[in-house]
Amino acid sequence: MDDDQIREFSEKMSVRIASLEDRNDKLLETARRVEGEKRYAETELVRLQKEIRRLKQELDRLKSPPLIIGNIRDILADSRVVVKSSTGPDFIVNAADYIAKENLVVGARVALNKQTLAVMGVLPPSLDPIVTGAEIIEKPPVTYGDIGGLEIQMRELREAVEDPLLKPDLYRKVGIEPPKGVLLVGPPGTGKTLLAKAVANRTQATFIRFVGSELVQKYIGEGARLVRELFQLAREKSPSIVFIDELDSVGAKRLEVATSGDREVQRTLMQLLAELDGFNPLGEVKIIGATNRPDILDEALLRPGRFDRIIEIPMPGSESRMTIFKIHSRKMNIAGEVDYGVLASRCDGATGADIHAICTEAGMFAIREDRETVSMTDFERAVDKVLGDNPVRSGDSSGAMYA
Repeated sequence: MDDDQIREFSEKMSVRIASLEDRNDKLLETARRVEGEKRYAETELVRLQKEIRRLKQELDRLKSPPLIIGNIRDILADSRVVVKSSTGPDFIVNAADYIAKENLVVGARVALNKQTLAVMGVLPPSLDPIVTGAEIIEKPPVTYGDIGGLEIQMRELREAVEDPLLKPDLYRKVGIEPPKGVLLVGPPGTGKTLLAKAVANRTQATFIRFVGSELVQKYIGEGARLVRELFQLAREKSPSIVFIDELDSVGAKRLEVATSGDREVQRTLMQLLAELDGFNPLGEVKIIGATNRPDILDEALLRPGRFDRIIEIPMPGSESRMTIFKIHSRKMNIAGEVDYGVLASRCDGATGADIHAICTEAGMFAIREDRETVSMTDFERAVDKVLGDNPVRSGDSSGAMYA
């Protein structure tokens, strides 16, 4: 072969090799695409199989017979239990083997098979939304340092609530029982709720606040049921402090002549009395009540063994008002010329809530004028606005009944 033939043959081979390489690249890309589609199909197959299993389980669940709700009345020696079903009568039935024996306790809510009435599962306790919707704070942010002028009241409250929770052995050694319940009595805005939150903060107890009027219900027995569930919730979250505000709305004196509504309130009161009687003074649930109308409370609430200790929360004096001013203004950017003594003397008859409102209004006056510091003038204007312009606040609020 001469040189021209060799050159022509080389060019043909180069073209053929380039064509083969291009074809090989296309085949490799096709193979990668097919491999990706295969992996996607396998993943989709696994997903669809899981979905089929889930749908079968859901179908089996929907086809399962309904269960009856009941309560365990007694535990028998042969591992059988006495249950009261929602249909009415009591039955002696067996319990499923997969249910832990420690969960089968008297009073537990259980699910019963419709045909055999066998116990199929243990249900969580049912609480009314009104109870579960109560103000529940695991650890209130209020401390004793946030309360001014109530040193004697704080000491009495700590002796009745804090010490039994933190130092129960001391009471056992002395041989006495602490008060079962504490009743805080005083005008509105004097710090009753703050005291209860502060002692809950100190004891690391759950704070459960409930307004007495929420326990008054329309239908017979509903209020008493709420009281039972409220104390059940307190036991579940123990150590806890139950704070019943506006106690007079449910604890008013029982009258001989009463309407059906009054009788329902009295039934709720009797359930509250029964719950207080059943409490262990050294237990991990403490009761604090608050009212500004102690004159209308039923005597049964105030007798020893229920609200043993009654703590009167007075209107703050001059020194107490100075302390409260300093507490509420300690986070404020205060000018140096503010005289708390003058402010306290101008706020004669003001409560702690009034003083808090005065500090807030003083800050608002500074913000209104684009200033970063609050001056004495701002506080004086705030006093005039909060106490001077409001005939209710500026009047005498130290009546005998704290009306």
